[in-house]
Amino acid sequence: MMEVEELGIPGLLLLKPRVFTDPRGSFMEPFNAAAFAKATGLDTIFVQDNESRSKAGVIRGLHMQASPHAQAKLVRVAYGAVLDVCLDCRPESPAFGKHIAVRLDDRALHMLYIPQGFAHGFTALAENTVFQYKCSAYYAPQAERTILWNDNELKIKWGVENPIVSEKDNVGKPFSQRPWES
Repeated sequence: MMEVEELGIPGLLLLKPRVFTDPRGSFMEPFNAAAFAKATGLDTIFVQDNESRSKAGVIRGLHMQASPHAQAKLVRVAYGAVLDVCLDCRPESPAFGKHIAVRLDDRALHMLYIPQGFAHGFTALAENTVFQYKCSAYYAPQAERTILWNDNELKIKWGVENPIVSEKDNVGKPFSQRPWES
């Protein structure tokens, strides 16, 4: 059983799984296909799990895969904390071009469901942050797209003064170039 909260952009959901705690520690079920479908009304099939480890101050993103390899994602923090950013790149969406930033950490254990058509990224807010995500499609290098993380048009507040950013992310395309269409 989990609580589901809509985040103001259609399809973007914050999932709050039930966590059992006692003097020994805690237990939770991060994913159960039947429980996920019942709570969200979605029958998304995930085919790939990914994990990254990041130093505090690292920004990863904004990443997505173009159609026909677009991915829905279910993301969570196993250790540490992130500021998770989701950018709506669906031209038909009333929230096209808007983003939401959500803190995810290993204390609350909330998860984020990100539908296809979103670019995604995060800032690691703690040392050795372990970020895990399920994807609904396999990684396809030819479909990978990167939107410039610090695009002035987007005005994303990443929550870090001097970020550590990869070269790939520093040369991402501006949102206005609609890289998901190329």
